[in-house]
Amino acid sequence: MNQRLKTTWVVKCILLLFTFSFVIFSCKDVASAIDPTSTNSIGVTAETYSDTNFVAADWTSQTHSKDGVPNFSLVFDDTKVQRIDLVLTKNRWQIMLADMTKKYGTFGVSSGGQGGGLTDADDPIMVPGNVLYNGKTWYKAGIRFKGNSSLQSTWKAGNMKLSFKLDFDEFEKEYPQIDNQRFNGFKKLSLKNNFDDASFLREKVAGDVFRNAGLAASHTAFFTVYVDYGDGPIYFGLYTLTEEVDDTVIKTQFKSSKGNLYKPDGTAASFASGSFNETQMYKKTNEDAADFTDVKALLSILHDGSRTSSPALWRTRLDAVFDTDMYMNYLAINTAIQNWDTYGRMTHNYFLYNNPATNKLTWIPWDNNEALQTGKQGGSLPLDFAGLNSAQWPIIGYLYQDAVYQAKYKANLKSLTEGAFNPTSMQALYAKYQALVEPYATTEKQGYTFLRNSSEFSSAINTLKSHVTSRKNAVDSYLK
Repeated sequence: MNQRLKTTWVVKCILLLFTFSFVIFSCKDVASAIDPTSTNSIGVTAETYSDTNFVAADWTSQTHSKDGVPNFSLVFDDTKVQRIDLVLTKNRWQIMLADMTKKYGTFGVSSGGQGGGLTDADDPIMVPGNVLYNGKTWYKAGIRFKGNSSLQSTWKAGNMKLSFKLDFDEFEKEYPQIDNQRFNGFKKLSLKNNFDDASFLREKVAGDVFRNAGLAASHTAFFTVYVDYGDGPIYFGLYTLTEEVDDTVIKTQFKSSKGNLYKPDGTAASFASGSFNETQMYKKTNEDAADFTDVKALLSILHDGSRTSSPALWRTRLDAVFDTDMYMNYLAINTAIQNWDTYGRMTHNYFLYNNPATNKLTWIPWDNNEALQTGKQGGSLPLDFAGLNSAQWPIIGYLYQDAVYQAKYKANLKSLTEGAFNPTSMQALYAKYQALVEPYATTEKQGYTFLRNSSEFSSAINTLKSHVTSRKNAVDSYLK
């Protein structure tokens, strides 16, 4: 047998063996064959990159290359609901499902798997697939499921409307044709499933409010998502496309993207005394540099004795390492709109970026699908932070206790309810978005929706409209 025939025979045997394995194993058994240490690619034992012989026919400099400028007006168009398609082979789709089964147990079963508490280190497996948009194809982009408790809850409820993370050049080594591939200027994007949000608007609107009030925050837009894993496109529902902080947020909203970007998750994210753990300060930039001096400095100064003995000195030192003006604006917004699923209740859902222009850590909000409601887990924090354990949540507690910082917080509250979160403009915004998304939200399919009926959508919108008025009244009462 010549070498070429021998190689072909071996490849066919491997593929046949792998196919047979899927037939006889359960989903959980298949998951055990996947390299459990791989969080951003698939091992050669689970999938070979046999589809390398293709031409990136739709490639243009502006739409696909690193040289293209991020096209915000196209991708994050607030005036329409756009469509995006994810196309995967059956094999790779099964690999993604098997990995989910390993992490969370059998689909639609409330028990089993590793359970909650997964972090960025436990991200679901990423596989290559094509992305279709506006008549063009983006080739072999990295596609994976994303989320933490929302991902687990959706999976265990037997709901396939799972969130997705896209990374357009993740597999450029395996597919040289996509070297530095970008999606209209974006390397990474998230498709969020609007978990537990019958209005479909909270992620979008909260992001709008943060940015309109002057904070660095992700752009968002409404998209219908279709997934084709071998049997044609299936409507997965209405999603919110979200700009990634470690991609274009720091590149376009700061003068430089070379600073340290952290996504804290875990006890260390509280910045309580003695809580520092660099393994929980997940670095999204400069990952190979073991430099955590900036977050260590913030922790140290927060708990320095000068806070009570010499407040002016404490503020000077804190202002030198932490953008307190930006933070007091964020705190006013987050508390006024009510957002419980972040710092103050939960040790996650924010970024810290060491802005090279100021050498100060800047707070960046993230994951706002639980905003604009009283909330769970004890509910959103009150405007005066009554009952807050300041030692456990010092970035809120210690700054609010300081008279100078508290005055800034109150001034920001007043500006917010007169500007970016005033009832008149918000009512108009809710009405605009309601008309935009209702045809897509109310036609989601069973098994791919969080709605039990279409009336839940209308009711949720009315709740949002009432909420903004009640929050304006609450702020006015607090300030008096």
